[in-house]
Amino acid sequence: MEPEFFLRALKAVIEVAGFAYIGQGLVALFSGTRREQNVIYQVFRIVTGPVTRATRVITPRFVPDRHVPFVAFGLLLWAWILVIIVLARVLQGG
Repeated sequence: MEPEFFLRALKAVIEVAGFAYIGQGLVALFSGTRREQNVIYQVFRIVTGPVTRATRVITPRFVPDRHVPFVAFGLLLWAWILVIIVLARVLQGG
């Protein structure tokens, strides 16, 4: 399998998770305290759940649980930038 395909697929997965975090944040902003009853918010939580759980495992215990999704989004952003850089180098042939 070509590395270009793998990198593009990884970039797409990162983008889906990142946009799900953005959507979850927007729904939470508009729903307020009733966000847990919102169906769309629950769908976004299903999509972002694995990333949030993995981030909780690698973050120190002093980071509050309510901050873990922000850390996860930041990690996704840096992973996305790294994948774009690597993909550009692969496409250049270097």
